[in-house]
Amino acid sequence: MNKIVLITGATSGIGEACAEIFASNKFDIIITGRRKSKLAELKIYLEDKYNINVLELCFDIQNRHEVSASIDSLPEKWKKINILINNAGLALGRDSFENASVTDWETMLQTNVNGLIYVTKKIVPFMIASKAGHIITIGSIAGKEVYENGNVYCASKFAVDAISKSMRIDLLKYGIKVTAIHPGAVETEFSIVRFKGDKEKADKAYLGYTPLQAKDIAESVFYTANLPKHVCINELIITCTEQANATYFNKKA
Repeated sequence: MNKIVLITGATSGIGEACAEIFASNKFDIIITGRRKSKLAELKIYLEDKYNINVLELCFDIQNRHEVSASIDSLPEKWKKINILINNAGLALGRDSFENASVTDWETMLQTNVNGLIYVTKKIVPFMIASKAGHIITIGSIAGKEVYENGNVYCASKFAVDAISKSMRIDLLKYGIKVTAIHPGAVETEFSIVRFKGDKEKADKAYLGYTPLQAKDIAESVFYTANLPKHVCINELIITCTEQANATYFNKKA
């Protein structure tokens, strides 16, 4: 087999863009997500276009038992995972702390933090056995700066940043690289999900400037994953040219 990359949340946005760029460079891909039909479509597309092997794992990253059972089911040849891309994550709501939904908070923490832990904990033993591997996690600029009405979403991404940094230290002795990539505004399904399907609100999030695209982040992921063995980029913060930090934009009227 070719080198193997496992991508969580592969059915849209940054995850899907990562699957495409790695497939185009002849990696075999394990794609995961909750939407079985989307996984099936992506598998057919990547295999037909790039002549590589694709394995689907359909599970809810929030469910520890589903994650564990799915990864345990991997055939032996698919367990030689070279790269793990922890991409699955979401934001829900943009409300002040006192008005925000506790259910939304729980979903964000369960997905962005617990899901990351569940998957990575299952994959790390494969990398330890190989004495090599690279864990790349998609964080957020919201994990670097707290902003108004960001509250628990920011907290979840601060946790992602801390987990990535701690893994970099703990897994150093095994030769495993760890990278966190923290994007600013990226035009994907992110805002549609955050505003719970309200397309008008979602579209307003990208007015007046040119946001990043999923492909921009995927190219950075691929670059960090294909550096020489002795080189590791620990973290990257990536914004579009018109964004300086989590809250400051140079928007056109």
